[in-house]
Amino acid sequence: MAFDHLGVATTDGEELAATFETLFEASIVHEETFDGMIARFLELDGGYFELLEPLEDGTIARYLDSHGPGIHHVALRTEDIGAALARARDAGVDLVDEEPRPGAWGHEVAFLHPKSTGGVLVEYVEHGDGA
Repeated sequence: MAFDHLGVATTDGEELAATFETLFEASIVHEETFDGMIARFLELDGGYFELLEPLEDGTIARYLDSHGPGIHHVALRTEDIGAALARARDAGVDLVDEEPRPGAWGHEVAFLHPKSTGGVLVEYVEHGDGA
């Protein structure tokens, strides 16, 4: 596995993207709307910042209501998301997603429950297309 991205919940993705572009010289390389939010990806050497801004009530809006802006999850890239989930299951980790589901960029994703991972929401990402 390898680091893929850090998901950051924000109420203003455009403003935060501008800040990160200035601070880290990281530009937006992908933006899409899905699951009631806008996801903006800023590329860094070796991974991305994923800025998650809600457009309607949903997971990110509820997260912001409960926790405020900040780090939402860390994502790890895997070549075989099914095997990664099986390994997590065998290790006694509680899964948010029992099976992979479609995520940003059309990648397959699955989340591990933070109560089993030291309070960190972990996302597995399988690119499938080498991107």
